Amino acid sequence: MSNPGNTGPTTASAATVSAEGPPGDDSGDLARFGYRQELERSLGSFSSFAAGFSYISIMTGVFQLFGFGFASGGPAFIWTWPLVFIGQGAVALCFAEMAGQFPLAGGVYQWSKNIARPATSWFAGWIMAIGAVVTAAAVAVAYQVILPQVSLAFQIVGGSADAGLTTTPNGAKNAILLALGLVVFTTVVNIVGVRLMAKINNFGVAVELIGVTLLIVLLAIHIKRGPQVVTHTQGTGAGQSLGYLGAFLIASIMSAYVFYGFDTAGSLAEETREPRRHAPKAILRALTAAFLAGGLLMLIGMMAVGNISAKELGTLGMPYLIKSTLGNGLGNVFLICSAIAITVCCLAVQTAAIRLIFAMARDDRLPFGKAIARVSPRSRTPVVPAVLTGVLTIALLLVNIGNQRVFYILTSVAIILFYIPYLMVTGPMLLRRLRGQWPRPDHGPYFNLGRWGTPVNVFAVLYGAAMTVNLAWPRKEVYGNDHWYFQWGAVVFTAVILAVGAGLYLTHRHTASTSAPRGGTAPEELVPAPGQS
Repeated sequence: MSNPGNTGPTTASAATVSAEGPPGDDSGDLARFGYRQELERSLGSFSSFAAGFSYISIMTGVFQLFGFGFASGGPAFIWTWPLVFIGQGAVALCFAEMAGQFPLAGGVYQWSKNIARPATSWFAGWIMAIGAVVTAAAVAVAYQVILPQVSLAFQIVGGSADAGLTTTPNGAKNAILLALGLVVFTTVVNIVGVRLMAKINNFGVAVELIGVTLLIVLLAIHIKRGPQVVTHTQGTGAGQSLGYLGAFLIASIMSAYVFYGFDTAGSLAEETREPRRHAPKAILRALTAAFLAGGLLMLIGMMAVGNISAKELGTLGMPYLIKSTLGNGLGNVFLICSAIAITVCCLAVQTAAIRLIFAMARDDRLPFGKAIARVSPRSRTPVVPAVLTGVLTIALLLVNIGNQRVFYILTSVAIILFYIPYLMVTGPMLLRRLRGQWPRPDHGPYFNLGRWGTPVNVFAVLYGAAMTVNLAWPRKEVYGNDHWYFQWGAVVFTAVILAVGAGLYLTHRHTASTSAPRGGTAPEELVPAPGQS
């Protein structure tokens, strides 16, 4: 069967292409996987790091969900932070090995394709693409947590009683309106091209890094209590069937929401210079920087806030903590920094989604693949995926307008739809390790876990499976109990996505089975690293 839109060599020819060029011959390296350089390769090491860091985005996730974590588990909820970091750190270490071996647009989809069966990689890409759209919507809704607390002019629907809240009818409607404006902006930027995206993203990450550092210092000046505050649960385990453990598991959703998307550096590999060298480091640096900055911000913040028992800490969250501690003037400055971080976070999420959809379409694994995979000769950007992700995100937001649980439902579903594809990489990777097929003898000088590979990989799989169950667990504290379809929303939504994906896969199964030439190899015939035979 022919491959529509195929602009690169087939597997047979790609396998014979040797790394005769000098190190850094990225286009030649890409050709060995069966692709031609179509996207603009202009990103450096900082841009690669910035893509992953802005996706994680401390001043988005922590500002967005600190209140949820605090209300669910009290100050002691902060212990979910290092625990989730360790779990996702194991996943990131596995991904770092993958990024050094398969520097291809699409990240998780490409990694799964090269080590697992076609059905596994198809579902990894399909679920993650939907997850990215849901994530973009969840991030965009975060404007409501920040902007109305800077100025009531941003509270277009409702009044001061709704400012900063997504759990009131008017607050929920206003959240959607603000989110729509952000999604339109990020879509336009992604259509213009990766250079503009990178400039905006780099600026946003610089603002976030400087802002969160200054914020930690200023909060430290106002410290009123010792670090023992992190042992207080404030009675949040009362009424839970598992006691405080039940509350702790609910609160862990906050940390789980922040610590994903670090694989974005891998998704932008075909636009990064020397991606085999830069992408693995970018993945690990983004996750580590987020852990340190976010952990210090929450710890110092709880040590500095005037009233640690204030109910606003659980409703208005981090914005309240900052403004009540530093005053409205300084507080608003940091809220504006957070708004910038939310902007670039949404931009990074959509950028990663575009590359994933482009990669799948290029392999003829999506309907209308030829049209979707077409790269604009002017912007050197896949325009159709940009428009498609923007339209789907807007549609998802409009469907949920006025839904007072929209924020938590979108958040939880988004995390699940990433954890499952992550397992579709770490799981097959573990099987190959146990069979002695990973790392390969010709792994090359790129990131390698060595003897720690198997235990780290085992832990990554166990953690991913356990957290997926925790996230999907139907609980009124997360999904509400007013309608069954909300409480079971994550399970039902995920099941629907799997069913639709199965239908598409079965319909295009023959195309999917012949897509390996575009990706370089079938799992049994992994492409060697440059310089290896």
